Amino acid sequence: MELAIEVATPEALAPFGQVIGRVDGVTPVSVDFYKGAVKMSYPARFTCQHPVEITVAHMDRRPGEVRYMERHFQHTQAFLPLGGKPFIAVMAPPSEDDLPDLSQVRAFRFDGSAGFAMHLGTWHEFPFAIEDGSDLVVVLSSQTGYDLKAKDALTEEAHGPDLDKKDIVARTGHVFRFQIPEHNHG
Repeated sequence: MELAIEVATPEALAPFGQVIGRVDGVTPVSVDFYKGAVKMSYPARFTCQHPVEITVAHMDRRPGEVRYMERHFQHTQAFLPLGGKPFIAVMAPPSEDDLPDLSQVRAFRFDGSAGFAMHLGTWHEFPFAIEDGSDLVVVLSSQTGYDLKAKDALTEEAHGPDLDKKDIVARTGHVFRFQIPEHNHG
């Protein structure tokens, strides 16, 4: 199943999560101590039932193919680019079903100036680098690591209190593909 790559705007991302970055409609508030030189905005809420881990994912380009999708029940995972490098995120809205609604799967291109936090239960694949050597800060629950380590040796799926990771290809016979755009260094 071919996916068109869409620009990640707050409106387009609304069913899946929230953009984290400078976003229109989010008014920064001055911090009292710095005479207006520091302003804070609150574009997304982050919730977690376990200790939070801040990790850095070092990514190189990989084929634009989605075999697995996962969701989190106990935290609103967030991805934040470092170095302004663009990336692609593939997501489907949260659902009560055992699998994502395949008709709702979408691919979003982030330009590297902003990241995102997902709603609880948003189905997703790990983001795809558009250029080698891309770094993403990943804010996630410590429980996710435990759940991933408990993956099934036969199916390579993982399940736990926070994580539900499914092999979409094995379960549905469908694979999502998209073309990773070439990055221009101009």
